[in-house]
Amino acid sequence: MFAARTGASPNGVRRDGHEPAAQPGTAIVLASRAAGGITGALRRWTGRLVGPQQEERLERLQTRANEFGVDPFGLDIEFAKAAIAPVVWLYKNYFRVEVTGAVNVPQGRTLLVSNHSGQLPFDGAMIGVASLLEAEPPRMIRAMVEKWVPSIPYFAPLFARLGQVVGTPENCRRLLAQGETILVFPEGVRGISKLYRDRYKLQEFGNGFLRLALETRSPVVPVAVVGAEEQAPALADLKSVARVLGMPALPVTITGLPLPLPVKYRIRFGEPLLFEGNADEEDAEIEKKVHQVKATIQAMLNQGLRERRHVFW
Repeated sequence: MFAARTGASPNGVRRDGHEPAAQPGTAIVLASRAAGGITGALRRWTGRLVGPQQEERLERLQTRANEFGVDPFGLDIEFAKAAIAPVVWLYKNYFRVEVTGAVNVPQGRTLLVSNHSGQLPFDGAMIGVASLLEAEPPRMIRAMVEKWVPSIPYFAPLFARLGQVVGTPENCRRLLAQGETILVFPEGVRGISKLYRDRYKLQEFGNGFLRLALETRSPVVPVAVVGAEEQAPALADLKSVARVLGMPALPVTITGLPLPLPVKYRIRFGEPLLFEGNADEEDAEIEKKVHQVKATIQAMLNQGLRERRHVFW
C-alpha cells in the first residue's frame, strides 16, 4: 500500500519508469566512501613499498593533532602516510635515492638547509622521504614553501595536509618552538629555476634562516642534493612571459616540459652547525655566518660530484 500511495513499485522504481532522485546526503556518503577507499589503497601501497621494518617507523610518527586529526597548520599525519605512496615509489624506484649522513640530523628542533634545483621541487620531496625512512627518530619535515604556492588551485590544501607551510618567519618560528624539523631552501626561486649551465653553482642565499637559527638556538644541518640539477635541464627562462602569467619563472627544458628524467639522487646530510650571536646583528655579521653555511653545502656538492659514477646510476 505504501508503494501505491507514493507512486513507486516495491523495487524502488517509480511507476513512470524513472529512478527516484538521489538524496544529497547519499552523494556525500558515496563520495566519502570513495575517498576512503582511495586513501586505504594508497596506505597499503605505502606499506608494501617500505616493508615491515620501515612501516614500524611510520607508526612512530607523532604530531600535535586536534580532535579532527590535524595539527594547527593542517598536517594530517594519517592522510600523509597514504598520500606519500607515489613519492616513496619515486624515491625507491625512479630516483633510486642514496642517502649518507642521516645520523647527523639531531632530535628536536632543527633547520635543514639545502641547495635547490630541478624546476619542480622533487628535491624537497626526496629529502622529506629520507627523513622519514633514514633519520632517527623518523620525522615529518615541514618545508617552507614560496608564498605564491597557495595560489595554485587544489594544491594549497594538499600541501597543508602533507605538512608544508608558507615560508614566513612567524610560521617557521612557531614550528621550531614545537620542536619540528624545518626544511629551507635559501636560494628560493633563484635556485630551482636556474639554467643548466649554472648547475651546482649555488645562487645567492637569503639571511632569514640564519636569524631564526640564532633566535631559536636551532642547529643548522647542511644538506647537499646531487642529481636534481640534471633532472630537467633548462636552456632558457622566459621571464617576461612568466610575469604576464603571474609565475616566478618559465623554464624551457630539453624535454619541453619540466618533468624529471630518471637521474640518480644522492642526498648528503652534513654535521650540524651551531651558531652563537644575536638575531638582531647587522646584516654584515649575519652574512658571514650565512656564507659559512653556503660554503659548507658547496663543498659537499663538489665532493658528491667527484664521487658519483654517472648522472643516471
